[in-house]
Amino acid sequence: MSGTSRRARIQLTIAFMCAALLVYLALLGRTAVLMIAAGRAVAVVLGTALLILPAIGLWAMIATLRAGFAHQKLARLVADDGMELDVSALPRRPSGRIERDAADALFDTVRAELDGDPHNWRRWYRLARAYDYAGDRTRAREAMKKAVELHRAMQGRQ
Repeated sequence: MSGTSRRARIQLTIAFMCAALLVYLALLGRTAVLMIAAGRAVAVVLGTALLILPAIGLWAMIATLRAGFAHQKLARLVADDGMELDVSALPRRPSGRIERDAADALFDTVRAELDGDPHNWRRWYRLARAYDYAGDRTRAREAMKKAVELHRAMQGRQ
């Protein structure tokens, strides 16, 4: 499967999931309004509490989409600069994941690059990818967040 068709399939899946979530949130909101309209004390309290859930769900969906778009933008820029991590030659487990020792060595290399240039968003992006390859998703998210912040700050100065 080509990269373009795979990308299109992923985008369609995301669009479908967002649409399904919006329908669910609308139905949840409608149920909450009906409960409040019933006028009974317990129904009003539950309906009010239930009305908060669609707002939280909508916020979570928007925040996730914004982060995803920002990450994709950085990925494109890094690829255009030829700075994407090349992991094609690293040894892999039968599952396809990179061997732990190889991922750790890659991480050490990328961390040393960052130590030499800590205010470069590209270095933080690469660190996030290295964390991801090493299986540390929490630190990968933190590093990617830092990369996005640095990129936005750089854009603000231009």
